[in-house]
Amino acid sequence: MGFALSDMQLASSAFHDGGAIPARHTGEGEDLSPELSWTRVPDGTRALAVICHDPDAPLVAPGGTYGFAHWVLYNIPGSAAGLAEGTRGHTAGRNDFGNTRYGGPMPPPGHGNHRYYFWVLALNDAAELPPGLSLWELLDLIEPRVIGMNRLVGTYARG
Repeated sequence: MGFALSDMQLASSAFHDGGAIPARHTGEGEDLSPELSWTRVPDGTRALAVICHDPDAPLVAPGGTYGFAHWVLYNIPGSAAGLAEGTRGHTAGRNDFGNTRYGGPMPPPGHGNHRYYFWVLALNDAAELPPGLSLWELLDLIEPRVIGMNRLVGTYARG
């Protein structure tokens, strides 16, 4: 399948698609992950992964990766319909802050509005993945297993 959008839908009670992410969910606030919910999960989904990535961060690594990973979460059961605000469950990967928890938006001062892509990916295999994977390591491992995905985009500009 590759990485193409599917009929899955991703939403949050904290912000709408294209809307501003409340300060509560940023590095300037309480730094809590927002509540997320999804629908239209493909038949055959055995596990899910959720990531948050800022493609507007002016970072390009030698390996061709770009942007900034704020959240990497996986080994979520395929039966799950969402994540509660501030969730600490499931298996955490390593974000670009260098830790294994949600790290909310916090672009450099004066850098303007950034877009934050929250992704949900449906996998056809529930094989346990090890903790601490980076965003790019996770995507490399799950790419052949992705059967559905979609995104919710929020924005944030540092005050």
